[in-house]
Amino acid sequence: MRNTGLFLGGLIAGATIGAALAMLFTPQTGAETREQLKEKKDELEKELSDLRKKVEEKGGELKGELKKKINEIEKKLETLLKEYQKKLSLNEEEVETSAEAK
Repeated sequence: MRNTGLFLGGLIAGATIGAALAMLFTPQTGAETREQLKEKKDELEKELSDLRKKVEEKGGELKGELKKKINEIEKKLETLLKEYQKKLSLNEEEVETSAEAK
């Protein structure tokens, strides 16, 4: 999850730097360039906000799925442990029975 956030942050930062450089090297007035940079910054802030929401939603979904899987594994372990304990007690009874028979 952290890697996804870092990747998205890097992607947005790269896009921002690329857009800014492209605007700075095109022939236009300073006022036009500043306006374009402001518009691009606003667009990128909105995109970043949308991406954050998506990452948070995915994180919530993953967290729920992870909890579900953990619960399933715990139940399976409990079942296996009960079966093991039952077999162990049966083996102990067999040992006691054979010891008494001797």
